Amino acid sequence: MARINENYRKLHAGYLFPEIGRRVAAVAEANPEAKIIRLGIGDVTLPLAPAVVDALRAAADEMGTADGFRGYGPDSGGYDFLLDAIREHDYASRGIEIARDEIFVSDGSKQDSGNFQEIFDTSCRVAVTDPVYPVYVDTNVMAGRTGAMQESGHYAGMLYLPATEANGFTPDPPSEPVDLVYLCSPNNPTGAVADRDNLERWVAYAREHDAVLVFDAAYDAFISDPALPRSIFEIPGARECAVEMRSFSKRAGFTGLRCAYSVVPAEASGRDASGGRVPLRQLWARRHATKFNAVPYPIQRAAEAVYSPGGRKQTGEQVAYYLENARVLREGLGEAGFTLFGGVHAPYIWMRTPTGMGSWECFDRLLGEAHVVGTPGAGFGPAGEGYIRISAFNSRENVAEAVTRIRGAFGA
Repeated sequence: MARINENYRKLHAGYLFPEIGRRVAAVAEANPEAKIIRLGIGDVTLPLAPAVVDALRAAADEMGTADGFRGYGPDSGGYDFLLDAIREHDYASRGIEIARDEIFVSDGSKQDSGNFQEIFDTSCRVAVTDPVYPVYVDTNVMAGRTGAMQESGHYAGMLYLPATEANGFTPDPPSEPVDLVYLCSPNNPTGAVADRDNLERWVAYAREHDAVLVFDAAYDAFISDPALPRSIFEIPGARECAVEMRSFSKRAGFTGLRCAYSVVPAEASGRDASGGRVPLRQLWARRHATKFNAVPYPIQRAAEAVYSPGGRKQTGEQVAYYLENARVLREGLGEAGFTLFGGVHAPYIWMRTPTGMGSWECFDRLLGEAHVVGTPGAGFGPAGEGYIRISAFNSRENVAEAVTRIRGAFGA
């Protein structure tokens, strides 16, 4: 008998974004003339930068020659030309030394954040912020690290750290020990950014309790204040207790190309059953080589082009475009009396729903009356109830129109 993994049956409902897609499709079918403005899922809308497209074309042509053809990529997933560009521009430029063999190129931070838990025992206790990017929770549920979902909306055995208005949506470490902690800054969904003091407390906590921080920096390019950390490795001691994930999806429009990377420092380690130290890099390298065959060569050349002078300028302009969209949303809705957070160093607005309105109720009203798609905060965890996430990924015209429609739907 082929027994299924019963942990999958613990998952409370369908993944958030497919459910949103189902509801949007139903409204679109019922209102075929409606122009639906999608500010829900965080997918980019601007075309690829010219420098990226040129690199893709050149690499494709190169693959069509005997001398330029390449088959399987390196076991680490990354060619040296991309690894060196990452080291120089993402780390050395901020005073951080990262070795080539500490970088693992992949096809997405979503995958990395879901896969990293595989190298840890199922007995490890996990902490996440609430609200939270659902992948952190669901993949640990699938692996068997939790009990069933409770009435509170939390899974038994997982520690939830409320991210609230009171703490600026950046909670401090808990008073009890855990083994794995997922942190995301700039945060998805709240748009909050952890400052240096907050991250120093987390690194101190991880070192004291022998925990590992899984730091998701997929939106680092949106941080406009140079005083704010863009990497956990800007914090002394982080190399001993943290790994970091970054992506080209939002910084360079690679949601359709798929390219990202993780950094696993040589000093970071876990313990085996007898208490001995095991380097995490060794385990992740084995997992990576066993289950992944590298990002295609042309896409890695395209990612390298993001770091070229032209690529930095063009992709920087795209990030600035989305941040300006966020400003239009923030100011337009703020003037109408809505309470808003985020949208300064992140492409997301975290909006408090009108008094007494649930987040899914607010979602349905925006969709049904304004034909605007947001993301209900409850889909990110119980502490997200009473909020809705609005994405800045769209055209300026659509964003301005969405502000008008949202205000109209609530008589604001």
